[in-house]
Amino acid sequence: MLTSFGMVIAAVGVWAGAAVAAPPANTSAPTITGTPKVGETLTAQNGTWSNSPTAFQYQWQRCNESGAACANIAGATTKTYLLTTTDAGRTIRVRVTGINADGAVNARSAPTDVVAPSAAPRNTARPSIAGEPTAGEELTAEEGSWTNSPTSYAYQWQRCDVDAIACGAISGATGKTYGVRNADVGFRLRVEVTAKNANGSGSALSNPSSIAAPSVPITNARPSVKLISVRFLGARVYARFRICDDSPRNLTILATDSRPGKTSQTRRFTTRIAPDPCGVYTRSWVPAQRFRGKGRYTVTIAVRDTSGRMSSPVRKLFSRG
Repeated sequence: MLTSFGMVIAAVGVWAGAAVAAPPANTSAPTITGTPKVGETLTAQNGTWSNSPTAFQYQWQRCNESGAACANIAGATTKTYLLTTTDAGRTIRVRVTGINADGAVNARSAPTDVVAPSAAPRNTARPSIAGEPTAGEELTAEEGSWTNSPTSYAYQWQRCDVDAIACGAISGATGKTYGVRNADVGFRLRVEVTAKNANGSGSALSNPSSIAAPSVPITNARPSVKLISVRFLGARVYARFRICDDSPRNLTILATDSRPGKTSQTRRFTTRIAPDPCGVYTRSWVPAQRFRGKGRYTVTIAVRDTSGRMSSPVRKLFSRG
């Protein structure tokens, strides 16, 4: 038979046991850290809880712009969530469930700001080239700086005239590095870098390099010239040629139009930037009316140095039908 004192002790024990048997209670709502932008990762912060939760579970939810009409995101049940294009224009909440031996209780975060769409990469500091542009040496493309988290880069090396007016892609030169070859002598080199992510791509060009030099010094008694191409674009002629000279001075370029039975015409240009020792130049002009139409037409290029020494001429013959 229990004494009055024993009954009191028993009652206190029962009350104490009942007080411990309680599920978690949320006292400060969960929060979300991270930038609400497609491609970024959000992280759930549990908030604060009483009654000693022993575990937490997570369910991310996609809501409308005001944070209402929320629906669970399938499979999004970890502490972090990677925002996708489906989330753009919506808000995100996370539901955190606190668990202990006596039960489980849900608490939900406030909505994020509206999720911003991601964008294609955009260049903020242009690419650059490391290395010496000398035949036999290797150049390396440095990507520069980009926004919107590029996931990959592509490269296209180009040759440019000495004046950097006309540039063209080098066939097959699509690696991060480029071995300078004899065909590059006299050109400036540059690289186009294309940055890509899931939302698109953006491209940017490096500044042109210094003029690509031969692997051995140029020595010649008079300047030399070699035709690279002569072509028509509409009525205008574009002539590209490589000039080499061992004197670092500007030269006079003589471009002559001729055809059988017509008086020839010579135009004079200047290199503006000396070859030192070689340089590739493009010059253009519109031939006089007497050189147009059907028949044979010849373009002749020669160069003269400041001492009056002339190169051997080079020619391109057209037979126009």
